[in-house]
Amino acid sequence: MLQAIIFDFDGTILDTERHDYGCWSEIYQAHKVELPLATWSNIVGTVHGDFDPHQLLETLTGRSFDRAELRAQRRQRLVELVEQEALRPGVQTLIEAAQTAGLRLGVASSGTRDWVEGHLVSRGLRGYFGVVRTVEDVARAKPDPELYLSALAALGVAPEHALAIEDSRHGMMAAKAAGMKCLVVPNEITQSFDFSEADLVLRTLAGVDLDRLFAAG
Repeated sequence: MLQAIIFDFDGTILDTERHDYGCWSEIYQAHKVELPLATWSNIVGTVHGDFDPHQLLETLTGRSFDRAELRAQRRQRLVELVEQEALRPGVQTLIEAAQTAGLRLGVASSGTRDWVEGHLVSRGLRGYFGVVRTVEDVARAKPDPELYLSALAALGVAPEHALAIEDSRHGMMAAKAAGMKCLVVPNEITQSFDFSEADLVLRTLAGVDLDRLFAAG
């Protein structure tokens, strides 16, 4: 029986993924080169993957860049865009319904703690979650299952009684490796990914009731 729901953050609660890609694309375009979405997809839902956007930029332009300056530029632009972004449809309603039903709630994110906690607090969501686990809490980010296993242990729930909600393939793989059921709600960046291993794939959480999630979990 479903006892807990653990949400991914980036791309799942808040659609930051398209802005993250968009910010890097702006930087590339400013230097007269392009960042293919297919290349960027390698790091969606994880920390490093097999792709370094700084290295590719230097390879394509034949120039060296101050990487700290690039990171600061991207971060400032990303914050500007994300602050204007609404929660993904249905997220707030589902969180409130799950809490009312007595389910334990958590967040497991490959993002940094200041990023995840900061947005949860500013959106009035932090109080709903009994645990928030980020990349700083584990040795290995998604697709490794450590983030989910750590969140499950803190909630006191066995994997078979928990449902992960994800938007990326890396996240789905982490949840499945942890022994959980996984609902995937793709976004604009991840909609073409292979989610055949997910237990349920939905276009949106809007209008989704708990009975459907109890059936999936």
